[in-house]
Amino acid sequence: PVFGNITVNKGMNKFTLRGQEKVNTQWQLYCLVHNIEKLRSCLY
Repeated sequence: PVFGNITVNKGMNKFTLRGQEKVNTQWQLYCLVHNIEKLRSCLY
């Protein structure tokens, strides 16, 4: 599960930015990193 991995393994328990647009961008970046790590683990 994406949310559990990001909160527990990445240590993100709260957003560091203010405003809905900035929070959405921060969440998308965390999801992007999660997906890149999944791809990397599948390829190597």
